[in-house]
Amino acid sequence: MKRTFVVIILAVFLSGCASAARHAELTQNSNADRITVGKVQKEIRIGMPSSQVIEALGSPNVVTTDEERREVWVYDKIATDVSYSNSESGAGVWLLIVGVGGSGRSGSQSTSQRTLTVVVKFDKDQKVRDFAYHSSSF
Repeated sequence: MKRTFVVIILAVFLSGCASAARHAELTQNSNADRITVGKVQKEIRIGMPSSQVIEALGSPNVVTTDEERREVWVYDKIATDVSYSNSESGAGVWLLIVGVGGSGRSGSQSTSQRTLTVVVKFDKDQKVRDFAYHSSSF
């Protein structure tokens, strides 16, 4: 019984030691369908039909028309990355187990944001006539 208790406590203690980067890796969505500047540069070409743009980038956020009634698609993506790191001192955990004291904790959090705006302009035949993009990170 005592051995089982020690194993459970040890497992709980070690499970809290995963890094923030590993946690982010496990919780983030798949990057396969993520729009990036590189994907826009690689996939989008003047003259390609709108169906291929949808295959490459997905559905746009905004569809509008210009002064000549030609379609303009806007992809506007915003991402917020939050990383939190937490550490506990091992001595504090063992003191808590035997009931003598508390644990020493420290942690930090970092937040950053990224934006990507892609504008795709089509001609009257629904083929790409121009495209532009802008990205920022702060």
